[in-house]
Amino acid sequence: MVLATKFGYDLTDMSRFGRAFDSRPERIRAVAEASLRHLGTDHIDVLYQHRVDPNVPIEDVAGTVGELVAEGKVRFFGLSEADPDTIRRAHAVHPVSVLQTEYSLFERSVEAEVLPTVRELGIGFVACSPLGRGFLTGTATPAADCPPNDLRAHDPRWQPGNYETNQALVRDLGAIAEWKGCTVAQVALGWLLAQGQDIVPIPGTRSAQRVAENVAAAHLTFTPKGWI
Repeated sequence: MVLATKFGYDLTDMSRFGRAFDSRPERIRAVAEASLRHLGTDHIDVLYQHRVDPNVPIEDVAGTVGELVAEGKVRFFGLSEADPDTIRRAHAVHPVSVLQTEYSLFERSVEAEVLPTVRELGIGFVACSPLGRGFLTGTATPAADCPPNDLRAHDPRWQPGNYETNQALVRDLGAIAEWKGCTVAQVALGWLLAQGQDIVPIPGTRSAQRVAENVAAAHLTFTPKGWI
């Protein structure tokens, strides 16, 4: 088992959740110590910065995590949603072992600069939201049907016009899934796994059945001409 946790958000005012950051060195240490205590362990395998804090130099963040590594409280340093320059600056202070960022058939912007950067530096890539926040399961609903506190209610990809266009693309994936005798989600995960051995998708799920379905996607393979 690999135990990973994160720091980086200021949760003192939940009305600002997702917009307030705190990666000050003293805060990183406090979160790490609290995680060790609450998880009942003597070390964290991967400690991620959840989001880059514009008010704290990334060099200070990397240095603090490096100190925790030296103390044996953390094994590896991870970043999340960081750009290439930030990754390089952090890596120059303490090795970044893994980057976690959204990547899927639905969101491929990392292919331009982020993936080449982490591969150049020997950093692993953890693909979050590999099923497009549910869109690539074939069960998505329009933004208007999502609860107000659901991030998808405000995501441009779920808005009128965009939603219908994306649904048409997912239907094309459905045809591939039918041909292969698998689910749309398995097609999406199989494609992502085929992008490189350095990429690990982390699909979220609430049921054992979905876990089994997702794991089975590892048995799908590509040839230069398509699926086999």
